[in-house]
Amino acid sequence: MHSDQKQEVRVHIRWMIRRDMAEVLDIEDESFEFPWLEEDFVRCLRQRNCIGMVAEHEDRVVGFMIYELYKNRVHVLNFAVAADYRRQGVGSQMVAKLIAKLSSGRRSRVVLEVRETNLPAQLFFRENGFRAVSVLRAYYEDTPEDAYLMQYRYRPEKPAVLQPINRITRLAG
Repeated sequence: MHSDQKQEVRVHIRWMIRRDMAEVLDIEDESFEFPWLEEDFVRCLRQRNCIGMVAEHEDRVVGFMIYELYKNRVHVLNFAVAADYRRQGVGSQMVAKLIAKLSSGRRSRVVLEVRETNLPAQLFFRENGFRAVSVLRAYYEDTPEDAYLMQYRYRPEKPAVLQPINRITRLAG
């Protein structure tokens, strides 16, 4: 299938379970130059505020996200989509799931760090409403590279203002 023929794939997003780990690790390895190890996932997911979710299509894990819930924000620690499912809406559906956790009264933003060299991720998150808000110098332990702190801010929907209708003008019309 050529990239210009790809259609959006509908996925089911659910909690990550132990048996998903092999597929998650495969996606992690194909997605990152410095991938997390299984121990990194397990250590993170054992924390009370850390949540793992997978995107599933036809009984296959095609994406995952690991995030922490804080009082006023959601912090994405890891986010990836299988190479053969990229640019088909899987990541955007996962972002929508994160954004649905926001509200004006409580968590009002989603934050994440992106490597300065990871242009595809920067563009993807920008297309999904995130903005780079700062540069984190020498952020990573494995390289001297910087990270961009990207953020999505919750903006409540403004209620539609009802306009009075002039029925006579509309009927005459």
